[in-house]
This record gives sequence, structure tokens and C-alpha cells, in this order.
Amino acid sequence: MPDIKHSLAIKAAPERIYPLISTATGFAQWWAADVTEADAAGAVELGFFNRATVYRLNRLRMAPPHEAEWLCSSGKEWSGTKLWFALTPNQDGTLVRFTHADWKDETDYFVSCTTVWGELMFRLKSAAEGQPRGPLFSRNGQAY
Repeated sequence: MPDIKHSLAIKAAPERIYPLISTATGFAQWWAADVTEADAAGAVELGFFNRATVYRLNRLRMAPPHEAEWLCSSGKEWSGTKLWFALTPNQDGTLVRFTHADWKDETDYFVSCTTVWGELMFRLKSAAEGQPRGPLFSRNGQAY
């Protein structure tokens, strides 16, 4: 099963980055404007293209402030995949390692998502470093 992987140095402590990768409010700062908390267990839903596509993320493992893992239970080719963020402090801030794991196949959509995740990582970096660029996707799901 193919995985998408990225690694990025961020000049911020894990405590500043963790809320951005573990909450609906955090995701709304860099990923998508249409993000809602779906239930009391902390699941979130991200809507795209006027909610024609909805990615539901369920918490798998949260280890503040160093790790957040989500299970995707809906969305084009995303169902059953996992999002894993690992934060390792270093002298300059934090090394963020990201994996979108367990894709069924390396499709054209998978390749497209690899590119999108690259841009998302830089938006996460900007938000964590106090220079937010806003979410990549607007309320109607279009990329800004």
C-alpha cells in the first residue's frame, strides 16, 4: 500500500503546532475553511466543493504535544487511510513528519494528493510560525 510522506522544519515548539493538527479549529487555520467538529469524541469533518466531498476524520491516537493520528472514514479514495503527524523538538523548533498512509493504489488522485499535501505542509508551517496564510480550501472547496 502506498503512502504519502512529508517532513518539514518549523520554527515553533510542538505545543504551538499540536493544536493545529489535532482539532477542527486548528485544521481550519491551514487546511479547509469548512471544518466542523462531528461528535463528542473529537471526530472532525472537512467539506469540499459545497460538501459534495466530505472527509470524516476519527481520532485514533493523540499524544500531546508530539503525535496525532487520524483515521479517514469517508472521502474519495481516503476511506480507511490514516493521517499521522509526528512532532520532534529540535534546537530550531520542531521537525514535523507527516504520513498519509494505507492508500489502496497509487492512482492519479493519490499523486494529486501528494502535491496538495506538500502545499498544506507549508500552510501549517506559516500558521505555526505566526504568519498564517489561511486555509488552502475555501468554504466551497476551491483552492485559494
